[in-house]
Amino acid sequence: MARSPSPGRLPPGERAPYQFKPHERPFMPGSPATPDHPLPRRIGYFLVGVLLGIAGGFANGLLLGNTQQIQGAFGLSSVEVGWLAAAYSMTNVCTSMMLVKFRQQFGVALFARIFLPAFAIVSCAQLFLDSYPLELLLRGISGIVGSGLTSFALFYFMQSMTPATRLAGMVLGVGMSQVALPFARAISPLLLAQGDIHHLFAFELGLSLLCLAGTAVLPLPPSETFDAFEPLDFVSFGLLAPGLALLCGVLSQGRTVWWTTPWIGWALAGAIVLIAAVNAIEHNRANPLLNIRWMASRNIVLFTLLAATMRVLLSEQGFGSVGLLTVLGMGPDQLVKFYAVVTLASICGLVVGVVTLNPNDVLRPLLVSTALIGIAAWMDSDATNLTRPANLYFSQALIAFATLLFVGPLMMIAMFRALSRGPSHMVSYTAVFGISQTVAGLAGTALLGSIQIARERLYSNELVQGIQLTDPLDVNRMAQLSGAYARVLGDPALRQAEGAALLGQQVTREANVLAYNDVFLLIALLAAVAFVLIAARWLYFRRKGINPLAEDIAALQKLRQARANG
Repeated sequence: MARSPSPGRLPPGERAPYQFKPHERPFMPGSPATPDHPLPRRIGYFLVGVLLGIAGGFANGLLLGNTQQIQGAFGLSSVEVGWLAAAYSMTNVCTSMMLVKFRQQFGVALFARIFLPAFAIVSCAQLFLDSYPLELLLRGISGIVGSGLTSFALFYFMQSMTPATRLAGMVLGVGMSQVALPFARAISPLLLAQGDIHHLFAFELGLSLLCLAGTAVLPLPPSETFDAFEPLDFVSFGLLAPGLALLCGVLSQGRTVWWTTPWIGWALAGAIVLIAAVNAIEHNRANPLLNIRWMASRNIVLFTLLAATMRVLLSEQGFGSVGLLTVLGMGPDQLVKFYAVVTLASICGLVVGVVTLNPNDVLRPLLVSTALIGIAAWMDSDATNLTRPANLYFSQALIAFATLLFVGPLMMIAMFRALSRGPSHMVSYTAVFGISQTVAGLAGTALLGSIQIARERLYSNELVQGIQLTDPLDVNRMAQLSGAYARVLGDPALRQAEGAALLGQQVTREANVLAYNDVFLLIALLAAVAFVLIAARWLYFRRKGINPLAEDIAALQKLRQARANG
């Protein structure tokens, strides 16, 4: 049974606790109440929401955008630095579902008192701890804190909205953390202008302190709570968390150490066993942590496949275009304008997604997003060794726009289906949405990365076989490359060896460019297939006058009315 909101901190004897009107009470236990705020306070909530959303995605953005700098500062191998990114995903993917239960049990106030100071502590620790094991631990903690900050930002955005536009606040909360990823990469070179990696951590610390100050000045209203946890919840989570962590580790490192490495198989087998054990436990529980029957229903399976497909397609930007530019010698300093364009396009996509959010037509934005991704990938598929960031501004702006355009409708589909069935399904919804986004994102990068490596090896072999030292053109090219060392190397044999090495580098670069073009073409093809399937579904619903969320919206309205009257 739900407990009433606590009155909060009030000067003793001065005034009675505020009595929430029926429509102001929290719709779900664990979420804050939604009183009628005056406009200045709503603006304040909005600004704090922006701050929390940026902070929630900034830690991961700084890590992904400065991999080489972090690798050099700590003296790490490519495998070791890969584990830093994996550690963030391993904890982030499984944390959100338990945070829902935590808020339902203890309320949003305790949630804030734990995660915001934790954010500041982690940021501060990075300034003084240069040990790789400790950095690995801190990245894992950052994944937990990042998940909490995203949820917190969502609540602040909802407080800033009117009742009619509150759904847009949810979309802004999730979307703002996505905007933070390219924004972090855009400003990283400025923070590293003096070559000290600790400036990144100092910036994170300042951001965390601003979050603490903002939430202290403008706290969230209290929430209703109930006894949400059961002992078996911890058993299920204790199996699910390492299972998902192993899966994230495999997907993160598979293409680095390659898939034939023995521990990859053992880790994948362990993940399957642990996740299957969770399924066996939760399937027969009266009050499950994860409602397996609901998660295995046709609508939710289709949603999961759609969400995973979109995330795989969006790997074109995080892996494809950035990887291509890196191969062509573009470092963070040369990509500042590139990421500034991506950030602006992401903001535009988020704004358009919020403005056009329509529960009665959730497939239209997904249709537009797949079309934009397909067009952008096709545009990028004719890259050459002369391609520069400016050549990719328009295509990557399309993908950034599509990324934020689809987030709102995708989140709304599963959320409405979960909310209409009560608070117990919110944990399952969070699991489905979080896993489909995080795991599918890692899977997309692993798949495309593996294909790119395989194609690069094929093209390298073909190009090398095409070089004939009896061919006058090849001999002339070798002589030109060797001539670059004429002033520093007097030995003709050494000059020829250096020329051969330069030729090998050029061959590798050309093979990589051709391989990335193949990846872009594959993404364009997958996007075209997804577009056709979604378009067929959308046209069917339009012709029949069917709203796929009609039953869920009706059930949700009945639940809301009953709660307002009760």
